[in-house]
Amino acid sequence: MMPRRAGRVALVAVVLAAGGLLVTSALRDTVTYYRTPGELLDDPGLAGHRVRLGGDVVPGSLRQDGALVVFRLAEAGHEITVEQRGAPPQTFREGTGAVVEGTLSPDGVFRSDQVVVRHGNEYRPSSSPAAPVDAG
Repeated sequence: MMPRRAGRVALVAVVLAAGGLLVTSALRDTVTYYRTPGELLDDPGLAGHRVRLGGDVVPGSLRQDGALVVFRLAEAGHEITVEQRGAPPQTFREGTGAVVEGTLSPDGVFRSDQVVVRHGNEYRPSSSPAAPVDAG
């Protein structure tokens, strides 16, 4: 009776492990990670590979030349120049957080094709009081 029970326990363990691997691999594609300018500059192996880069848009660095938008992203004292093809979101501004997706070229410029504006996780209600709702 004991070998049969051990076989069942082993089978359940294998099925649970396989299920865990499937869930982990499915979640890996949905989680979005980004690197900071310092992490990207410290890892030369990332040059030429597609990555996400996050930081704050440096005030005074934003300029547009036709379809090319150039700005610098900074985080913890490190900065990287970003060249973005195409228009960024309307909420994109200097001094705000942003995540860009693209590649770091050999000349040290990050070539991006996608910009996402980072939003804070704090909710602040509007400063004007809401008008009372008529229950009638």
